[in-house]
Amino acid sequence: MANNSAVATRTVGFVSLGCPKAASDAEQILTRLRGEGYEITGGYDGADLVVVNTCGFIDAAVEESLDAIGEALAENGRVIVTGCLGAKKDAAGNDIVKTTHPKVLAVTGPHATNEVMDAVHAHLPPPAHDPFIDLVPPQGIRLTPDHYAYLKISEGCNHRCSFCIIPSMRGDLVSRPIGEVLKEAEVLANAGVKELLVISQDTSAYGVDVKYRTGFYGGKPVKTRLYELCKELGEMDMWVRLHYVYPYPSVDDLLPLMAEGKILPYLDVPFQHASHRILKLMKRPASSEKVLERIAAWRKMVPDLTIRSTFITGFPGETEAEFNELLDFLDEAKLDRVGAFAYSPVSGAAANALPNPVPDALREERKMRLMRHQEDISTQLLEAKIGRRMTVLVDEIDEDGAMARSAADAPDIDGLVIITDGHDLEVGDFAEVSIIDCDVHDLYATLAPA
Repeated sequence: MANNSAVATRTVGFVSLGCPKAASDAEQILTRLRGEGYEITGGYDGADLVVVNTCGFIDAAVEESLDAIGEALAENGRVIVTGCLGAKKDAAGNDIVKTTHPKVLAVTGPHATNEVMDAVHAHLPPPAHDPFIDLVPPQGIRLTPDHYAYLKISEGCNHRCSFCIIPSMRGDLVSRPIGEVLKEAEVLANAGVKELLVISQDTSAYGVDVKYRTGFYGGKPVKTRLYELCKELGEMDMWVRLHYVYPYPSVDDLLPLMAEGKILPYLDVPFQHASHRILKLMKRPASSEKVLERIAAWRKMVPDLTIRSTFITGFPGETEAEFNELLDFLDEAKLDRVGAFAYSPVSGAAANALPNPVPDALREERKMRLMRHQEDISTQLLEAKIGRRMTVLVDEIDEDGAMARSAADAPDIDGLVIITDGHDLEVGDFAEVSIIDCDVHDLYATLAPA
């Protein structure tokens, strides 16, 4: 008798925008979709419906997300929206997505896997599939290459920075159980991941909401706290890189783990400004002098420490003198990597009500000035690495050689180590190299002798 059990496939198109935290949400949704037998495509053709994972933090991101939704509607017609923009309202309190694109099938906010799946089920019932066929690898569906992965340890944020509306979209801090986080990391390590990028809205605050409750991993008690998390991750034979680290005093406890090689000597710390007055208006920690002391102390403990940070130029009320104070801070701090954003008024942010807004053109001009100023600092720091030997992780091979990253370089946001004779390496390889040259952002290297 013929087997007629085969059924038509259900295909979901998936478009993901925004930050690594949004990408982590997308990976959870994709894993659920694939586990239920849906086919996944990165485009519109052949898709029965499209899920658009949006960003809504600044005006440019809102516009990009609304354009992506419009394109998906035009190309496919059946669209479910999720992500930060889905939780955002306009000045009148109306849903921005529904107001702009009333034909979308459903809208959810961020970190809403169950709600997205409910919407998909309502508009595209799951296919029947053979439960004995493993549709999803143990590590789940990921948007990153096989050799690195993001590990999100918490959701939301307890801060109320005046320029930010993330808490209104993602809520207050909710830490994931430490046993669950460590188990996910273990699965990723067993799948061949070489580097974990630890992310959240406020990584340093991990466990604050549960009063550092004791959890269990491998049958032993482990506190829900960043130090204990990093100590356990450091035993998994992967690079461990920390992002979004607020400079709380507890961060000092992590430096010995870096000095011992347990986690990478890398801190992504969003300082945002250096002026005491501007930091107070931002509702941020407001002492650049103490920040400089902390940086000096960190570097004394870990001389190879890489510090990256981001800054906002043209915040309401910022004077030329305060902007120059920020440039002076960069001269003193000598940060390895710096990103800058011209202030963007975000609907619903408290900073919009502050007096003396800085003109758009001046915000942008200050951003460009800051980046040119930092280029000289970054170049000097890279030049100091010429002649050194270091371990790098290969991301890509092309006609120029191997594109790799050192412990000082996070994917997509920092520089590269270009190995000019690395054509025989493979993606995901660790390699020992000698640094021979640099430009403003990248290092050039050759393979080091064994």
